[in-house]
Amino acid sequence: MIAQTLRDLWLDPRPPRPTTAAWWDWALAALLVPAALLEGLLRPDVMWRPLSIVLGVVAALAIAIRRERPLLAALVAVLPLQVAHLAATLAGHRWEGLHMMACLLLLPYSLFRWAAAWEAIVGMLPMLFGYAMMIVGGHAKHPGEYVAAAIVMFFPAVLGAAVRFRAAGRVRELERVKLLEREQLARELHDTVAHHVSAIAIQAQAARALSDKKPEAALDALKIIEEAAGRSLAELRGIVRALRRDDEAAELAPQQQGIEAIERLAGAAAGARLRVDVETEGDLDDLPASVGAALYRLAQESITNAVKHARGATRVTVRVAGDADCVRLTVRDNGAPVGEPTESNGYGLVGMAERVALLGGTFSAGPQPPERHFTVSAMLPRHSE
Repeated sequence: MIAQTLRDLWLDPRPPRPTTAAWWDWALAALLVPAALLEGLLRPDVMWRPLSIVLGVVAALAIAIRRERPLLAALVAVLPLQVAHLAATLAGHRWEGLHMMACLLLLPYSLFRWAAAWEAIVGMLPMLFGYAMMIVGGHAKHPGEYVAAAIVMFFPAVLGAAVRFRAAGRVRELERVKLLEREQLARELHDTVAHHVSAIAIQAQAARALSDKKPEAALDALKIIEEAAGRSLAELRGIVRALRRDDEAAELAPQQQGIEAIERLAGAAAGARLRVDVETEGDLDDLPASVGAALYRLAQESITNAVKHARGATRVTVRVAGDADCVRLTVRDNGAPVGEPTESNGYGLVGMAERVALLGGTFSAGPQPPERHFTVSAMLPRHSE
């Protein structure tokens, strides 16, 4: 477990490239270069003056690439500094670098904010080496200085990791919202297009079969096709309007579709030789728009499935019962007994289950005893928690 966790951390990739302008870093580098030159030339106690000036200029330039190339910036700036530090220690001197080298504290932050995990670890090694030389060389005048040095070195790294995780969480949340929006759009398109196109296909077959013997019946079927096509276009336009709205209140589900609209589904299915009976019971007034729209979509999809898949079905019963806390929908056909539903790549039952779950309800679909007719049941709370 621990080994797998460490492996996952080691393989953590680089975050997306920074979107903020890098000119801030170049501006800071432009200020630090003359600062290194001035301090190196004017400060009297600078050790190995030419080398210190070169190291200061290199460190300043490394700041300019700390976002795009954090590992390269850390190695270029810190490795030469630690080599000089080691040489001074071996020579018996205490290394005194330029004060402007404090800018290197930006590098631990950059490593843990912008680099891959392995790059951050590799980039910190030269800094840890310098800290170890500080301890071995006994350069601190007081033991508390070792603690202070560790805090100064690791605090930027911890801050960078915290900002990194926060940004990653924000990206994951955006992806989750996008996924929910795609799922919602898929449900609405499936419910709208599948229902009306199924009705159109069935009525077209009926019209073709009756065109010679019963022209009047064929005309009735064509009229139903026209109405179904018109409703489909209207609902698609509603979805497009909802997608174009910027406010959070925009919903893809048409608000006018509720309990009263379920009864209109009976007429649409009549031409498919399927009788639809709608029964209502209890308190169904003042339902939230989202609940009413969900009830309509569930009934619509269930009737469509019965028309397409229920063998020998002649009747579908839609029952809606409400009380003070919830609303229950039951859709049952009288087709041939069926077995347990199998897994499918279709969106019908999956979309219905997702729609109910989003409203905090429960959903089931399958054969119900004793007749084992296919039954869809859903419970929707009146008020979301």
